[in-house]
Amino acid sequence: MSTIRRPRAKRHKPNAEINVVPYIDVMMVLLVIFMVTAPMLTQGVSVDLPQAKSDPVANDELSDPLVISVTKSGNYYLELGENNKQPITLERIGVQVGKILQRAPNTQVLLRGDRAIEYGHIVQIMTVLQQAGAQSVGLVSESP
Repeated sequence: MSTIRRPRAKRHKPNAEINVVPYIDVMMVLLVIFMVTAPMLTQGVSVDLPQAKSDPVANDELSDPLVISVTKSGNYYLELGENNKQPITLERIGVQVGKILQRAPNTQVLLRGDRAIEYGHIVQIMTVLQQAGAQSVGLVSESP
């Protein structure tokens, strides 16, 4: 009895490798997208926050600070070493503050806002002051 041997079919072992190249490509694209969109998500006005409690600044250290006041009714007042009782528009504040800061760039800019004023008014005036060239704006408050 002779048995006929058939040629055995080659058995292929399963391939256990994972091709990670497409995943790396996708991750690089996502990284670029996040890097481009992240700066657009942060909006606001730069504010210098104090690092620790400090004492009020003495008057002799302030050489005529520029004070902008916002009343409860939403009127703006610009005070530079004198008491001005006439309300002023935002555009006019921007022009005048820009001129003052060009002549004296170290002039301190302070913002006084009424407790009942809407936050939007404060953001508007801080934006105008920043566009006029104010590097930092101090917020005036009363001690508790």
